[in-house]
Amino acid sequence: MEKIRCGWCEKDDLYRKYHDEEWGKPVYDDRTIFEFLILESFQAGLSWYTILSKRENFRKAFDYFDYQVMAAYSDQKIEELMSDPGIIRNRLKILAAVTNARKFMEIQKEFGSFSEYIWGFVGGKPIDHKPQTLSDIPATTEISDTISKDLKKRGFKFMGSTVVYAHMQATGMVNDHIETCFIRR
Repeated sequence: MEKIRCGWCEKDDLYRKYHDEEWGKPVYDDRTIFEFLILESFQAGLSWYTILSKRENFRKAFDYFDYQVMAAYSDQKIEELMSDPGIIRNRLKILAAVTNARKFMEIQKEFGSFSEYIWGFVGGKPIDHKPQTLSDIPATTEISDTISKDLKKRGFKFMGSTVVYAHMQATGMVNDHIETCFIRR
């Protein structure tokens, strides 16, 4: 019997694997949360598929999303990233990733972990919207608006409400698998 999935992921095996194994599963590990924050920030204005297809390149280029290493990137490292055809070579987004690494660690110091901070917005457990169809899934919510405003106030870049909501979906802060999706079983 064929698995019924959320329709957005039926493009190919890369998308199906991501949907089946990662999307919407709660993530509490700071390193993984940071990876998704950076990847989602690079996605702004692009498709998630573009980012997902370059994910391994991003991992290698950005020191496997080690935020402590990224926070100390030199101008030379920025130029290396700008010449790397395996990633999105957008200077503002690359500089934002470095800034965001620094701000990420500031939040860790304040809250003990970034996970404590970000999950605090949803009371520590996923919100289940129980969408019937893809059109029932919002691009933003009041909570993503609130998180976005707070992140921006703290100095984060490329963290608009749409980016934040996509991050919430990716890390399981919200469950937006449609009701007929096999993941719900």
